[in-house]
Amino acid sequence: MPAKSKSQRRLMGYAYAIKKAGKKSEKYKEAPQSVKDVADSMTKKQLEKLAKTKHKKLPEFMENS
Repeated sequence: MPAKSKSQRRLMGYAYAIKKAGKKSEKYKEAPQSVKDVADSMTKKQLEKLAKTKHKKLPEFMENS
């Protein structure tokens, strides 16, 4: 399941870094609640897969359809 946009890829990269650092880290404490929610709701493997999506041909934002 690759990321659909560059912004989604960045969000998943941030959530993956927080998940990797752990809940007691400074990175986790300083993160916005929305990023914490994403990190808590997904596994590290899922976040890593989305964060490693190639971004060259992705749009900046997803279009609502």
